Amino acid sequence: MDRLLITDARILAPDALSAPFMDMLIEGGRIAALLPPGTAVEDAPRHDATGRLVIPGLVNGHTHGHGGLSKGMGDKWDLSLLLTHAPWIGGHRGLEEKRLATTLTAVEMLRKGCTAGYDLAFEFPGPTVEGLQAMAEAYRAVGLRAVLAPMVGDLTFFQATPGLIQALPEEYRKRAADMSMMRGENVLEAIHHAVRSWRGDDVRLGCAPTIPLHCSDDFLEGCRDLAAEHGLPMQTHVAEARYQAAGGMERYGVTLLAHMDRLGLVGPRFSVAHGVWLAQGDLALLAERGAGLAHNAGANMRLASGLAPVRPAIRAGVTVGLGTDGSGSSDNQNMFEAMRLAAFGSRLWEDATEDDWLGTAETVRLATEGSAKLLGIDAGVIALGKLADLVFLDLAHINWAPLNNAANQLVWTEDGAAVREVMIGGDWKLRDGRVLGVDEAALARQAQETADRLAGLNAGMREWCEAVAPHVTCHCRSLGSRFTQAKRLLKAE
Repeated sequence: MDRLLITDARILAPDALSAPFMDMLIEGGRIAALLPPGTAVEDAPRHDATGRLVIPGLVNGHTHGHGGLSKGMGDKWDLSLLLTHAPWIGGHRGLEEKRLATTLTAVEMLRKGCTAGYDLAFEFPGPTVEGLQAMAEAYRAVGLRAVLAPMVGDLTFFQATPGLIQALPEEYRKRAADMSMMRGENVLEAIHHAVRSWRGDDVRLGCAPTIPLHCSDDFLEGCRDLAAEHGLPMQTHVAEARYQAAGGMERYGVTLLAHMDRLGLVGPRFSVAHGVWLAQGDLALLAERGAGLAHNAGANMRLASGLAPVRPAIRAGVTVGLGTDGSGSSDNQNMFEAMRLAAFGSRLWEDATEDDWLGTAETVRLATEGSAKLLGIDAGVIALGKLADLVFLDLAHINWAPLNNAANQLVWTEDGAAVREVMIGGDWKLRDGRVLGVDEAALARQAQETADRLAGLNAGMREWCEAVAPHVTCHCRSLGSRFTQAKRLLKAE
């Protein structure tokens, strides 16, 4: 619909501090006017939004679409164990499994009020044009905007973690050492081919060198050049866990971010995912380079990684957005929960005062405008000229009975259950609680059948991963403790 007048709704203000009654005119997929209630507008169909709170669509600043088939796979796992188990969690994925997993992720995001996501999409042993197109088709079917950034590296987890293979009992070393990724030059060529054949629409390609330690320097430089040649956004997991921060210092003699910067990767199109163990100098570097940070409080807690320095990052001038991470590491795609946990987590910093905490209105802006900046989309706020990516919440739902404060209740009480309609670019994608682009009942049946089949195919690899897991834990905790001790010594000095 090219032109539509939304009437009688409460509209969340750009600062998220109020939600006055207003009418909103949408033209050409953008917000054309914000009007006093009852303003006459000729030749515009009307949509009665009585009893609705309209907010900008939430934007997921970091996720993994392939995680849609991986919900609930583990319990007491930290990041090193998640990566240890990755071969069986993601094993035996063909084009249909890749499309299915991404569709599940996209549908969940849409149902929970999300209109766009930054998807670090993984294929083993490396990206394919066909795989990326299948995942893009999933987003198009559901109707979400996305940055689809192949998550790539030329080293496996076992090769990348300093000393890990040597620390394993002898009976496990050969298999760990023999695991391999696609050759770096072939990875880069696949992304080049995908870019050259990509159809221009609301699903854009990016590039995601997965973790600095998982990439040789030559490969990182290749990602840098590829992103520069094609103008691709780039996001990387940096200093997510202590053992990674320690491994960076051991391998490079500087922080992981500083190493990426001296290779020329850190710039305005670059963002860090997680960043739990970023140093103060790293934050200054991100701000200086115009780079961003995607904060994933839920996954950071779930995987015992820690609390990211969000307030110091904001004070340093870093663009900060929020994300859920993939459903294999946070188990859902609920950006309302991401807001709630980000706000809660900010209160747990040692010696933090109220000035350091994330307030609710600020948290809403991080999950909308902040994340939109990471994706490079002109959305995240209800203002003239912005994309009409909008979420309609039912104020009669128990979450909003009574309405006392819109920002507080978006963060503290809303869980996605009151989402009734979602509009993206002025087009309805969720209407009366129903996803318009996908048969959800058929999707659920296919998901269960696929999960059951994959469980059988991956049983042998799962057995090996479970056997090696305790040894991985021991080594990575030792590596991380050396990093903690070094920090304490520096602090003491």
